[in-house]
Amino acid sequence: MSADADEMEMTPLSVVRAEPVAQDIQLFELRRPGGGDLPAFAPGAHVCVRAPNGLVRKYSLCNDPAERDRYLIAVKRETAGHGGSASMADDVKAGCTLPVSAPRNDFPLVASPAGYILIAGGIGITPILSMARHLKATGGRFKLYYLTRSPETTAFRDELSAPQFRGVVTIHHDGGDPDKALDLWPVLEKPRGHVYCCGPRPLMDAVRDMTGHWSSAAVHFEAFQEAVKSTTEDRGFKVRIKSSGASVDVPVGTSILEALRAAGSNVPFSCESGTCGSCKTKLVAGDVDHRDLVLAEHEKAANIMVCVSRARSGDIEIEL
Repeated sequence: MSADADEMEMTPLSVVRAEPVAQDIQLFELRRPGGGDLPAFAPGAHVCVRAPNGLVRKYSLCNDPAERDRYLIAVKRETAGHGGSASMADDVKAGCTLPVSAPRNDFPLVASPAGYILIAGGIGITPILSMARHLKATGGRFKLYYLTRSPETTAFRDELSAPQFRGVVTIHHDGGDPDKALDLWPVLEKPRGHVYCCGPRPLMDAVRDMTGHWSSAAVHFEAFQEAVKSTTEDRGFKVRIKSSGASVDVPVGTSILEALRAAGSNVPFSCESGTCGSCKTKLVAGDVDHRDLVLAEHEKAANIMVCVSRARSGDIEIEL
């Protein structure tokens, strides 16, 4: 995940461990150079890290939040990315120092006496693993379903296959064949507790479809890739606010959220990447190019995520 670091305060942390935990996935352990506690975090939190090539990326913390003296992150080397993960994987060694932000949480683990269903796909295991470690340490009830292509690409496989997780963790490999994907319907057929899902878009879409009969407040998603923010076909347009009649220009390169806030509208937001749902806004009219990773198909006619989505043609009307 990428991040805007223009006004972000970062602290230099020492890389005390850098080692592979699966094919193309590198684990990094970060600590204060002089020792001591780091800012506290809760399960699901992430930090922003400036890679050696200058790019800033968001990485989920995957250790138990009770560990105050270190942060653990795992980075998958993406050959088709913009170079942030490649710089982390290729250039960061034990002994290096990296600028790291304080933790932030767009994927918080809410209280659920009925327990949790945790679903992870690929590198989406990182925030889910922090949740599993926390719940295991505190006696929380959960089942974890971890879906990967092969044993070689399964990060933290040994830990999650160990006796301490026996009976609560299912690891499934599909070999890259959709026909061999784990059938999650028996798991999700009867609503109970809360569902947390992190992984690629197809997995999240499948889980969203299978939880359509759940309360929306009980199903939580986080993508490990960001939604599309801009394309060469982008065009400027206007957003009208129904209640006030105000009209706001949204030029190319500016999101609806940025334009509204610049005009004085207090729109709630968090991730600004189309993955957390904080800025969901009522859509009154207009042809929208939905670019988020949050809204289900049946929600798109009446809602828009203003941090990433745009007008496909003409202008749009919303209600704040």
